[in-house]
Amino acid sequence: MTISFSQNVKKLIKQIPYGRVATYGQIAAHAGNPRAARQVAWILHSCSRKDNLPWHRVINSKGRISLPHGGGYETQKKLLEIEGIVFKENNSINLNIYQWKIKS
Repeated sequence: MTISFSQNVKKLIKQIPYGRVATYGQIAAHAGNPRAARQVAWILHSCSRKDNLPWHRVINSKGRISLPHGGGYETQKKLLEIEGIVFKENNSINLNIYQWKIKS
């Protein structure tokens, strides 16, 4: 039985460890389509609640939260800080420290 891209994405997101982050592109690449970062964002948007995904652990490739201020940014930042993730002065996350290293 073949697992779909969406199923792969959800499986990977559920595996992101507490206190770590992954990027949209990183998830897309490991799920089988390195050019589908936007599709990962859509899957998160449409399935996070239903599938109980730790959506807050997925950020952009610059180490930043992609959600707008007043549109989820503050909630995501607070959830990440609760997990011990420290934001730099420019509100980015040091991916060298906090990015999840997915084992293939």
